[in-house]
Amino acid sequence: MSSTVHLRPSGLRFEAAPGRSLLLAAQDAGIELPSSCRNGTCRTCLCRVLEGTVEHTVEWPGVTREERAEGWILPCVAEARGSGVVIDAPLAFSLFD
Repeated sequence: MSSTVHLRPSGLRFEAAPGRSLLLAAQDAGIELPSSCRNGTCRTCLCRVLEGTVEHTVEWPGVTREERAEGWILPCVAEARGSGVVIDAPLAFSLFD
């Protein structure tokens, strides 16, 4: 079952299929999030989960335990869990606008 991901403050949203990173799911939907390395080390895509559950797919992504506790994630190596997620991603934009 896919998850609906809402981006703040833009109001953009997209569907994230199980097994698909948030970054790639956004790109599939024509939404650009900042990115560079795509393996969880550079922190270019760093953003924060406001609601819902996200799980990193690598054991030690480039966020500290304290940052994770505050909701910070790396969408390049994270997947949505559950039916919906809200993410604060102020630099996100639609490629179709």
